[in-house]
Amino acid sequence: MTRKIYRTLMATMAACLLAFSSLGHAQAIDETPSALAMAGDALFVRPVLLATTLVGGAIYLVSLPFSALGGNAAEAGEVLVVGPAKATFVRCLGCSRTGRKQDTVETDQ
Repeated sequence: MTRKIYRTLMATMAACLLAFSSLGHAQAIDETPSALAMAGDALFVRPVLLATTLVGGAIYLVSLPFSALGGNAAEAGEVLVVGPAKATFVRCLGCSRTGRKQDTVETDQ
């Protein structure tokens, strides 16, 4: 039983890592969250989103044969794994939209 859970977890993590190939193409966002928003995001929201990503990955693996037969495996992966993973790992701390912060350091030329 433990081995099965381990393999499912490893497959889910592999799917998440494959989903991050588009990390460099994330949209730039312009938000300035407060310290309270950052703390709440780090303590409450991110762990829930990580759990959602893991559960979504497990559901995707279980439903993969059926969604492949139905022709919507990519759509199911996008909704169940990639969307929550982007919200977990690509969103800036305390921001409400998924994306990366623009660089704030100016280069001297």
